[in-house]
Amino acid sequence: MILEYGDKKPKVDKSAYVAPNEVVRGDVRIGSGSAILFGAVVSAEGGPIKIGSDCVIMENAVIRGAPKHPVSIGNRVLVGPHAHLTGCEVQDDCFLATGVTVFNAACIEKRVEVRVNGVVHVNTRLSAGSVVPIGWVAVGDPAEVHPPSEHDRIWEVQRALDFPGTVWGVDRAVPKGERTKRYAKALMRHKADRKIQQ
Repeated sequence: MILEYGDKKPKVDKSAYVAPNEVVRGDVRIGSGSAILFGAVVSAEGGPIKIGSDCVIMENAVIRGAPKHPVSIGNRVLVGPHAHLTGCEVQDDCFLATGVTVFNAACIEKRVEVRVNGVVHVNTRLSAGSVVPIGWVAVGDPAEVHPPSEHDRIWEVQRALDFPGTVWGVDRAVPKGERTKRYAKALMRHKADRKIQQ
């Protein structure tokens, strides 16, 4: 399903493949030879998304552009099934395996591999050629990579990265319920989305 959001329509190169049950919404550019597979969601939530050439976005992956954090995916990038990328930069020749999560304002440099269920946190930069092992967490700029069992060390770095401020533009002191209420209200703009005939 191709959706127009506001006055923004997706632009898909003629040589790209977009599966019939995916969603591509808003200011999205998909480059030549790229494939967006079944159940994937590529949604420009007020921030543009650019997917380069010869990329593969696998089944049920979610890619979201945010107002302050567009998504830029380079060439020859594989985004695995059930991966979730929001407001981040992924440079050329990266491999993001099944279940990977990449948060707002993260930068993944060229030839990085993030293995199954790896996490790249907000405002984190992974240097070219680095690897995040299965289930590990990359946090900071430059990134430190830790197993999930090192929660205290991860939190020590993560706290300063300001997840609430980066993702929602609010102070950490704003109650979680209030953040959710504001976010739900902002998402009501989807009521005006328009399906584009393919």
